[in-house]
Amino acid sequence: MIMNQHRSRIPRVDIALIFIAVLSAFLNLFNIWKENYVNAYYTSAVQSMLQSFHNFFYASFDPAGYVTVDKPPVTFWFQTISAAIFGLHGWSVILPQALAGIGSVLFIYFLVKPSFGTTAARIGALVMACTPIATAVARTNNVDSLLVFTLLVAAWMLFRALRRQQAWWILGAFAVIGVGFNMKMMQAYMVVPAFGLFYLLAFKANWKKKSSLLAGAAAVLLLVSMSWPVIVDSIPKENRPYIGSSQTNSVLELAFGYNGIQRLTGKNGGGAGKSDGAQNRSFSERPQGQFEGGAGMNQAQGQGDDSSRSGLSPRESGGSYGISQSFNPSDTAYSSSPPQRMSEGMTQDKTEFDGQMPNQGDGGNGRVSGGGPMDGGGAMGGGGMFGTGNPGPLRLFQSGLSGQISWLIPFAAFGCVGLLAGIRRKTGLTSQHKETFFWLAWLIPGMIFFSIAGFFHQYYLIMLAPPIAALMGAGWVALWKSYKASAGWTSWLLPIAVLATTAFEVVVLYENITTIHAAWLYGVGAAGLAVTVVLVLIRQKEKPYTYYAALASLFILLAAPLYWTATPIIYGQNSKLPQAVPQVSGSDRGGMQLGGNDQVNTALLSYITSHNTGETYLFGTTNATTAAPYIIESGKAVMAMGGYSGSDPIMTLDRLKQLVADKQIKYFLFPSSGGFGGGPGGQGGSSEVQQWIKSNSEIVPQSEWQSTTASNSENNRSFDRNSNLTLYEIKTSN
Repeated sequence: MIMNQHRSRIPRVDIALIFIAVLSAFLNLFNIWKENYVNAYYTSAVQSMLQSFHNFFYASFDPAGYVTVDKPPVTFWFQTISAAIFGLHGWSVILPQALAGIGSVLFIYFLVKPSFGTTAARIGALVMACTPIATAVARTNNVDSLLVFTLLVAAWMLFRALRRQQAWWILGAFAVIGVGFNMKMMQAYMVVPAFGLFYLLAFKANWKKKSSLLAGAAAVLLLVSMSWPVIVDSIPKENRPYIGSSQTNSVLELAFGYNGIQRLTGKNGGGAGKSDGAQNRSFSERPQGQFEGGAGMNQAQGQGDDSSRSGLSPRESGGSYGISQSFNPSDTAYSSSPPQRMSEGMTQDKTEFDGQMPNQGDGGNGRVSGGGPMDGGGAMGGGGMFGTGNPGPLRLFQSGLSGQISWLIPFAAFGCVGLLAGIRRKTGLTSQHKETFFWLAWLIPGMIFFSIAGFFHQYYLIMLAPPIAALMGAGWVALWKSYKASAGWTSWLLPIAVLATTAFEVVVLYENITTIHAAWLYGVGAAGLAVTVVLVLIRQKEKPYTYYAALASLFILLAAPLYWTATPIIYGQNSKLPQAVPQVSGSDRGGMQLGGNDQVNTALLSYITSHNTGETYLFGTTNATTAAPYIIESGKAVMAMGGYSGSDPIMTLDRLKQLVADKQIKYFLFPSSGGFGGGPGGQGGSSEVQQWIKSNSEIVPQSEWQSTTASNSENNRSFDRNSNLTLYEIKTSN
């Protein structure tokens, strides 16, 4: 008897959940060992954080602690721990995010099951595993996958608190959101309305006690959120790195400006928080045709060495060759796109791109989606920057975003109707109703934000994945029960939802018809229509096949999203701008995108290293995109003088003179065309700094640090793209 009681306490293993978890693991982990730098900007930070606690605490971009990355450190702490255990590899910095993606699938199951049942939980977990953008992000070292996992942990704590009516768990849930703030700042707060509403609906207490506890939860949220920013901002600026992508060297400005309100307003162009006037001045300081973009973008190639204009005394005239992340329309990667297409997706006010250049982390081919690089599904285009479409109520259903997250939103909407149709004034709200409101309060504010926001990337849409998955699972079961009852108008919701969702999926497939086989379009459309007809014809029949017909409709609707989810494995993806996009076989986007082995000029690295005489920095350059691969490869400090985009006002003339006098730096690598590209000091005295370097340097002949030959076509393309940098050496007499 005792043995039987013990056995009854052992939870049954859900075999279906195991299969779903295995599917998620395959989608998140398969082939990540082929990745190299991934998002080199963040990988270089991990390389730096491995070297000292100082760098670890601040998430320093470079080993010398010159500037931080543009995000708080918590996610990078996990990545650094992983790299410390397994070594620094592309897969080791991806691993925390990939595991978080699997964990999110499991959490959806455990959040949905208690109130909606096992079937709803399984469907919710399966939908989460088959959400294209969620898998695409989890296969990179961007922070969003771990953020969503953290928020689901907070949701689990909140659900536990309200089911048990335990106040401490409520405080803990809001504290975990604060941890999420220290992963990606204001984005974590998108779930706060859902948490607050659910607490008010489900916690059993008088309004006075509710208000007091909610105020305490808000205080805990702010305390945890502000802990790292306030500590960092209170430390003297000379004792810590500059806060990357801020204009005032402040974490709080970064949080509420660049990573906060400016995402909504779209005022991120040209640098972090830079005003339009400042941006215009920054452009006026540079020669025509040169941007201040995130990779020292340069429209002019082949303009020759800059020595004829700079007043330098070069040891040798001629071209200079090196590594550049320059955006060059004449590059073969962009040859298929007319120059005028640039104006469709960006303006000079938005050249910073949040530092996310289309050729970075993309194997050097500049493509991040099907079709040309500026097409609707690409990094830019689709009616807006980075393919995010035009602001408006239907933005999530436009071609740039619909394939990433929106496949099942129509069904989830009908599911919510079925879930909430049973509300009765006398009986009040059930646990199912309250949890439906929770997921809606997570989903709707997120949809509103992404419908009107002026600046975001497609992979931010992972924030919508949990509520869509949960509502899809719970909604499908609710519609099935109403359908099976065969009474009232709600019994028609299931076939209507299947038909509407099928029609929307056909539209999405049609918009991608140039990059997929037509069989997808006709197959999904015909199968969805057929199963809808079957559901209508057998609506009032009590037969076993009725359930299987309904279940078949679910798998038909999941077929296209699952294919989109698998595309990062099949075709590869851009590690800096992850998205799931199909592409016809044989295109130049095939294969894993590794971040680009050609990012490092090994001859340059060898020259700089061998000629280093104890300087802290191997060399200085305008921005982090150029510096990152050299930090990863060498483990040495490379100075990104203007931060990530080259526009941070970090470097002053006095500081530069002192660094040179202290023999901390003597080499500088800048674009040849038009001088110094992104501007070493941003708007804060950049021209003054540039002129001083020009007047006190000499050009290192390219023959000393770069081979002028390439052995194959791929190297030729890389060579052409990287042939517009000049290496400067401070005169030894200084």
